[in-house]
Amino acid sequence: MRPSRPVVPAVLDICCVLLFVVIGRASHTKGEALAGIVSTAWPFLAGLAIGWLVSRAWRRPGGLAPAGVSAWLCTVAFGMVLRVVSGQGTAFSFILVALAFLGLFLLGWRAAWLLSARRTARRGQPSRQPGQPSRG
Repeated sequence: MRPSRPVVPAVLDICCVLLFVVIGRASHTKGEALAGIVSTAWPFLAGLAIGWLVSRAWRRPGGLAPAGVSAWLCTVAFGMVLRVVSGQGTAFSFILVALAFLGLFLLGWRAAWLLSARRTARRGQPSRQPGQPSRG
């Protein structure tokens, strides 16, 4: 078995967090200025990095557990703590929205990938985790 490449899953996770930030800022008419996006995104991106480290997600980056669940919960938990420490707000409803959105997206792409891989395997074709090189 070849070692997996965690670059693609990491980029997908980062895109999910950035999508959450951009949609959130747009819905509150805060704009999409780069400085504002960075200011809002960094706590969640730091939380995502912690989630990857805690679960050692690079070993099986496309798995729902532990990589996906850890990425999701650490992104929200550490993201909220870092927002408070940095003087940004966290309302209870914001925490719930973050849990729902990031759960749907960080776990969703993994679930879709796993379903696709299972369907492919049933057809007799080799399947692979996201980030794994193709065989051949």
